[in-house]
Amino acid sequence: MNSPIDIHEPKATRPMEAKRVLVLQGGGALGSYQAGAYQALCHHDFEPSWIAGISIGAINSAIIAGNPREKRIARLKEFWDMASAPVFWSPFMQGDKARSIFNETSAALVATFGVPGFFRPRFPAAPLWPAGTPQSLSYYDTSPLRATLERLVDFDRINTNGIRLSVGAVNVATGNFEYFDNTEREIRPEHIMASAALPPGFPPIEIDGAYYWDGGIVSNTPLDYVLEKETREDLLIFQVDLFSARGPLPKTVSEAEEREKDIRFSSRTRMNTDKNRRIHNAKLAVRALIAKLPDDLKNDPLVGILNEAAKENTVTVVHLIYRSKIHEASSKDYDFSRVAMVEHWEAGERDVYQSMSHPEWLARPQSDETMVTYDLCGDEPIERK
Repeated sequence: MNSPIDIHEPKATRPMEAKRVLVLQGGGALGSYQAGAYQALCHHDFEPSWIAGISIGAINSAIIAGNPREKRIARLKEFWDMASAPVFWSPFMQGDKARSIFNETSAALVATFGVPGFFRPRFPAAPLWPAGTPQSLSYYDTSPLRATLERLVDFDRINTNGIRLSVGAVNVATGNFEYFDNTEREIRPEHIMASAALPPGFPPIEIDGAYYWDGGIVSNTPLDYVLEKETREDLLIFQVDLFSARGPLPKTVSEAEEREKDIRFSSRTRMNTDKNRRIHNAKLAVRALIAKLPDDLKNDPLVGILNEAAKENTVTVVHLIYRSKIHEASSKDYDFSRVAMVEHWEAGERDVYQSMSHPEWLARPQSDETMVTYDLCGDEPIERK
């Protein structure tokens, strides 16, 4: 006689006891915010066992996963110091108007001359190359990025040290979104480059005969992938985003361009939370119905399948979002000036310290909801169920 089906209920897990995941969104020059956030997380002993990134988030992820803990911050600083080298001076005048002019000038210089160790303009320019050649598909050459990754990242460590690394890209031919995951394949420099290959600025990257573009074209955050792949272990996710879905109504064309970019590349964390709640309610209903069944039906194989499908893990998402300054415009994601890099880095540190100043919400047991998101809004973290 079969033993009765075990009706599984999520346990009251403390978030700090759960599996730790770092999720890094794409956002170009804004990515130093993620580096600063990671530095602050290290001070709070947050050691991720899984890092997932897209675009610049994939580059930061590779640097973190591809180095021992004691070298990660130095490697991140080396990359961002190099990336901000083209514009090393500071604004000559104070005020938002003067700073906006400085930002636009910085971005224009980067667009003209590129970023050391990252990308350089094509010469001759892409339109002058024959159609169908690799050089005709993008304005910049990203071969310097490969050399940088090979210097700053130990790919043998990525593929053997136990930290899970997942980076997203889009197959150019099929339009399908794909993840390169070191639990499923060997990760090489081209996988990171593919995740950061935003067209038409950057060229598609060939991997095993297929060509890939930046994953941000389809989805600019790996949160969906993490939630889809891990449904059993409880998760504590620090999600570090570079574009905010919320913002004021624009008043100028320039502000409209910035707002459009923010909306296009922002994460849909609230959508994920709402979807998870619907799934949770459905699983809760299935478990409640199974509990009401007589014992002879509980042992039915079909009920066993339903019971297995109704099992849940708990997920806590700490959502950190870079908030743009008044002087920033739509060029903020390619303003690689030193002053902007330092500002973004310091903002990432500050936001993590602010969120971690409320240890009570990471220490208390998970609520009866299986997914809880905390937004850092203003001075207080806001719980969003």
